[in-house]
Amino acid sequence: MTLTIRDFTPADAEAAAAAHRAGRPHLVLTAEVFAWLPEHLPAAQHYRTFVAEIDGRVVGSVRCARVTDTSAEGIAYANGSVLPGFRRRGAFTALLAAAERHLAEHGATEVHSWVDDVPEARAFAAGRGYREGRVAHFARRDLTAPLPPVPDVPAGVELRTAADYRDDPYPLFVVDADAGRDEPGEVDIDRADYQDWLDGVWSRPDLDRDLTVVALVDGTPAAFSAAHTDRETRYWSAFTACRREFRGRGLATLAKVRSLHLARAAGLTEAFTNNDATNAPMLAINERLGYRRCASERKFVKQLTA
Repeated sequence: MTLTIRDFTPADAEAAAAAHRAGRPHLVLTAEVFAWLPEHLPAAQHYRTFVAEIDGRVVGSVRCARVTDTSAEGIAYANGSVLPGFRRRGAFTALLAAAERHLAEHGATEVHSWVDDVPEARAFAAGRGYREGRVAHFARRDLTAPLPPVPDVPAGVELRTAADYRDDPYPLFVVDADAGRDEPGEVDIDRADYQDWLDGVWSRPDLDRDLTVVALVDGTPAAFSAAHTDRETRYWSAFTACRREFRGRGLATLAKVRSLHLARAAGLTEAFTNNDATNAPMLAINERLGYRRCASERKFVKQLTA
């Protein structure tokens, strides 16, 4: 057996995406996105993807980068996977080591990684110096089953889609940046940059602006439910956000329900989402909308040494 770790090329996209999704039907990340990410994320992130080849076949990958939307110093992430039939051969150990070296070279001192919440994956992370942290849950919703009706739209509230903001998406960035500061996690997301958001969020090829619903209050965007799709049958709830001063009025739920209706009308059949285990309000909303838990993941964190 010959194991090789090398840089990702666009020709690896299908194999890397297959390894990412293997055994994880709740993940919606396409080969197109794998190919797009290295060329479009902000340079300050030092984003890089490594792939593992065994006997010339790409069997896994790891994506890694610095986290730049926080004032905390030295934070980075590394996430990846190997095809089940090629595990326990050292491929992901080598991928993770390559990612850690790259991140350390660019000033990272702490690496965060999401790991499937199963004993073998958790033991793997712990055995490589990562400490166990918070839990997040995935949930699935069958879009062919009846959906709850879209709630009545209150006076002064209007529903539109992100497609209406193609020429000037800044109002949506304002919502995203404000809500992001309250997103549960070990790292405070407190340094949002509009150009970085345009490059890494708004321009993603899997962002479906026609399915991303925005709730406006007196003409001002107050909440949205962002949708990613695989352009076939699967829908991913990327981020449901509401500005602080507009919370408690059901606007996020309103946008989310409307987005699900649009997704079903567009022919999508499965919806997936992910929430931190401590995010009780959003977990409750998804439960009411018919989402049912289908998997979990756990954050692991490692301190890098010089």
